[in-house]
Amino acid sequence: MERVQFQQEQMLDELKDLVEKKVFTVAETKQIMKQRSTFEATLVRRVAKKSDFLRYASYEMGLEHLRRKRVDRLNIPKTPVTVSDFALVRRQFHIFERALKRFKSDVGLWIEYIQVAKKEGARSLVGRITARALQLHPNVPALYILAASHELDHLSPSTARTLLQRGIRLNSDSVEMWVEYVKMELGFVESLRRRWQVLGINGGSGSQKETGENASEKDRHLDVDLFESLNQLITTYPSSPILRESLITHLDALLRLTLPRHPRAITILYTRLLTSTAPPEASSSSANVLRGQALIEGIRRANEMLISVVSEAKEEPVRKVYAEFALKWCCVINLDENLKLYVLSSLQALIRREKDSVSLLCAHIKLLTEAAQRGTVESTKALGTARRYTARVPESGSVWVARLGAVEEVEPERRHG
Repeated sequence: MERVQFQQEQMLDELKDLVEKKVFTVAETKQIMKQRSTFEATLVRRVAKKSDFLRYASYEMGLEHLRRKRVDRLNIPKTPVTVSDFALVRRQFHIFERALKRFKSDVGLWIEYIQVAKKEGARSLVGRITARALQLHPNVPALYILAASHELDHLSPSTARTLLQRGIRLNSDSVEMWVEYVKMELGFVESLRRRWQVLGINGGSGSQKETGENASEKDRHLDVDLFESLNQLITTYPSSPILRESLITHLDALLRLTLPRHPRAITILYTRLLTSTAPPEASSSSANVLRGQALIEGIRRANEMLISVVSEAKEEPVRKVYAEFALKWCCVINLDENLKLYVLSSLQALIRREKDSVSLLCAHIKLLTEAAQRGTVESTKALGTARRYTARVPESGSVWVARLGAVEEVEPERRHG
């Protein structure tokens, strides 16, 4: 209990000051003293819990919030800073420090302490806390991101860059780290561009292009999740068209080099041929798909690219990507019929080479069924093709399901016809 008594003695000056300023009454300060003593008694027991510290800190936050509101409401004249002006915030920090002595391994507690310090505007304290947290937890990406965000908020991009680069070295498989790093660099370049625009400085396309070409090399073992996240970031983040084009070109080159046969990587690459790289503010995500002659050319290029990849890979997951591509575009209602026939004939030619591909066979059955419903293909052809394919791969449940679907959709129309 000596510790509790010591803490009570430390409270006297600030409580006395609050009474003198008429922020709290004597009765209220007695209640504050009593409540704090209860919290302190809980903390000095042999097995204190993290929740005890957090409840205590939450109480102090509420007390500080009340003090500030009363100062504003009572229009208390400004005087030189006294102990009560900072004591409640200091006590919050002190409680977190005591908690971290017992729970150093609790990352959530470190993050909460950092957020409280940021909220109170304790810039230097935030820097010290994040440095200590990173020493103990160098493999937690969230801490690097928090620290870098703090530096960026205080106009120190070089320090933020150093922190994120260090985090990437220690956590090279973290998609979140890579995304935050690229986001920071894009934001920095965009802020420079806007500043130059205000100052009337023309950086020229050469300097912008160099920025894209000097983007850091990615390791061959990077996960496809990283590429998808980077692709999403680069295509949606507001930046200059020249910079975006350069980054997309570099990303696609890395994608072909590191994951040439990954289905999701192939999907990113062929989708690129069918969408515009217009700035996000100029077009919505649905309007980003090419239109008119550009779409026709895009589908042709995507079709040729996919056929080439399927022929080289000889793998079913890659064939499935082509099957999904054919199904998607041949089922677009307002797409030109000749374009649909072009994709359908390409699929048939591919099946002649990849005779036992379940994905391609299923896609062909579904497309012939859909064409029979529209009246562009004879229903007998759709059903006959389905029978042939189930005979070719009788062990495939997917092909049988596709055939049954064709029978259900086409047979009733034949009978009614």
